[in-house]
Amino acid sequence: MDAFFASIEQLDNPELRGKPVAVGGSGERSVVAAASYEARKFGVRSAMPSLTARRLCPGLIFVRRRLERYNELSEQIFRIYSEYTDLVEPLSIDEAFLDVSRDRKNIGSATIIAQEIKKEIREKTGLTASAGVSFNKFLAKMASDIKKPDGLYLITPQEAGKFIERLPVEKFFGIGKVTAEKMHKLGIHNGADLKKPDLPFLVRNFGKAGKFYYDIARGIDERPVLAESERKSIGTEITYEKDLTTQFGIITELYKVEKELMQRIENAGKTGRTVTLKIKFSDFRQITRAKTFPYYIRDFNSLHRAVTGLRKSLRLENVRIRLLGVTVSNLEPDSSEEQQLLLFGEEDSC
Repeated sequence: MDAFFASIEQLDNPELRGKPVAVGGSGERSVVAAASYEARKFGVRSAMPSLTARRLCPGLIFVRRRLERYNELSEQIFRIYSEYTDLVEPLSIDEAFLDVSRDRKNIGSATIIAQEIKKEIREKTGLTASAGVSFNKFLAKMASDIKKPDGLYLITPQEAGKFIERLPVEKFFGIGKVTAEKMHKLGIHNGADLKKPDLPFLVRNFGKAGKFYYDIARGIDERPVLAESERKSIGTEITYEKDLTTQFGIITELYKVEKELMQRIENAGKTGRTVTLKIKFSDFRQITRAKTFPYYIRDFNSLHRAVTGLRKSLRLENVRIRLLGVTVSNLEPDSSEEQQLLLFGEEDSC
């Protein structure tokens, strides 16, 4: 999807259309969660400190994120994907790999399928999407970024070699900033450079990832689209513009985090048994506490009890807290039948 969060805000609020918009807080410690394309022209990017974004774009409009609304549209978009193929692997709330070799509508062309999906998304949601079409996941991901926003780009087997050779390594899917900088120091600046070293050299310098880099430099990516891949955890965290310094403030803000997390768990149709509390202090020191419970987290009360127990296990007097986060893991699909069995078990034990 194109600038998903920011585009939704512009969709729902016509006054924001055509203007530079950032989703996130505008305070000293806030960061940009998403930026509209109007804001990106000024260099504003996601994960950028909000103060930096404001300096780059003085007219930047900040809006608070609305996760429930974003999840609602994401679910609608993923339902559209599933109309065309059963093989849909989510990358994030707004991005997925689709293997259309199982063509549910018998269209017969990956490019036409991409066009149809883009059209249906626009008609049903009012949002635009960009698509990349190719013969493996790496190249399809690279292609999807070529003509944003509202673009579609095809990389054929015949074109793949030249495309990769020209591509800067920092643009490669799977190569982050730190790795790209290390490659630059080794004289590797683009795909052509990455193709020159032998496999032992890449493994020696980049560990197990060296094999992946060796393959993608040659257009090789044999990873299948995994429709059954499951989320391992669901979490929520908040960074505060002003430090939390009182027990009342900590308890109140944790309550808000728990509420948002429970909404996300319910939206995902999941439940879990492991709860993790994350706390970052003003000096950037960070601690986590986790506990796996004999029961599943299915409602707010059970989550609140779990988090309260973790909080009470810590000494939080005379501290300055800048971030609170809670995560639930060991996820399973939520089952009403299992819930009934658990309730009966609880009654029997009374």
